[in-house]
Amino acid sequence: MPALVLLGAQWGDEGKGKATDLLGGSVDYVVRYQGGNNAGHTVVVGDQKYALHLLPSGILSPGCTPVIGNGVVVDPSVLLSELSGLNERGVDTSKLLLSGNAHIITPYNVTVDKVTERFLGKRKIGTTGRGIGPTYADKINRVGIRVQDLYDESILTQKVEAALDVKNQILTKLYNRRAIAVDQVVEELLGYADKLAPYVADTVLVLNQALEEDKVVLFEGGQGTLLDIDHGTYPFVTSSNPTAGGACTGAGVGPTKISRVIGILKAYTTRVGAGPFPTELFDEDGEALRRIGGERGVTTGRDRRCGWFDAVIARYATRVNGLTDFFLTKLDVLTGWEQIPVCVAYEIDGKRVEELPYSQTDFHHAKPVYEMLPGWSEDISKAKSFSDLPKNAQSYVKALEEMSGAPISAIGVGPGRDETIEVNSFL
Repeated sequence: MPALVLLGAQWGDEGKGKATDLLGGSVDYVVRYQGGNNAGHTVVVGDQKYALHLLPSGILSPGCTPVIGNGVVVDPSVLLSELSGLNERGVDTSKLLLSGNAHIITPYNVTVDKVTERFLGKRKIGTTGRGIGPTYADKINRVGIRVQDLYDESILTQKVEAALDVKNQILTKLYNRRAIAVDQVVEELLGYADKLAPYVADTVLVLNQALEEDKVVLFEGGQGTLLDIDHGTYPFVTSSNPTAGGACTGAGVGPTKISRVIGILKAYTTRVGAGPFPTELFDEDGEALRRIGGERGVTTGRDRRCGWFDAVIARYATRVNGLTDFFLTKLDVLTGWEQIPVCVAYEIDGKRVEELPYSQTDFHHAKPVYEMLPGWSEDISKAKSFSDLPKNAQSYVKALEEMSGAPISAIGVGPGRDETIEVNSFL
């Protein structure tokens, strides 16, 4: 079956947009299957840079149909703004498909997200404040608003009333905020209906029919493995499942239809938001990685926390996702270091641990055990094949491959679309 899942193998921000865009010209559909506009992809095409937050990266590839699946939560204003911005730059967005079962981020979801995070104080999670978590909570509590509800005013009104019955009590009595009017929310949401209508579709049917016709479908995860609600560094995680299993539930395709699972790995490690990060650097090396790598969140605008490559995390990602391949990004950022530390294990309470501890307490106390690998000083941005890389860069890639447990089939040597070495084809 020509179905591929492409996902982040660390804490997100690994360069999934570049990887998706690389494959975009060879696939028929690119599908976002979870998350919302709390995920960001930067794609560089020629001298043009595109920052995508909600749309699948495949929207930049002519001939490819971009799909927002049922597992995504959608802020209509953000989606329409993003579409408008691309249209103004000459990008054809008319082929976009939006699942009628995707849940809508309402104004009250955003309000609840922001006031809750402030209320937590020192215990805050580090959310983006965009309403993603509360929207998923509404979905699970069965009081969520779906895209299809925008086309039945009676149902929409009933659902908003039901949601605000509780939320207004919380906002006024707990957080000392003003109550939100039902009519105001309904009016705002109905205002999006006609604008979204051309894109709304039964995407589950469309995608399964495409696979039956031997079309190539790429499922694109937002965030990363260690931010997965079930398998990440809980509670410092997102509210959905970026791992490979999330593609099945978030797009409505069976697991037997997935043929390849590609994990995106940065040649070092970054993280945005709160939570444990064993290899995090607080010195000149950390600042250099941030500066050279341009490590600022596409969606959040926050500086990313930076650290050395963590092979323990990579092995974990291979296991929980069933990874068949890795795409290693930003290898060029490491150019110039005489020696490059790689975390090969943790020390926890004086013991060496080579697999990710299941205990939150243990992971918080994990100290990295480093192995030093020789660096390189040559510019690698013009490399077109693996043999073009300096010997030490080749050795670094091979070492990461052996430690991580899956073959590295592509290597990013620069931000541009053409600055990629393909070791093995993904298709």
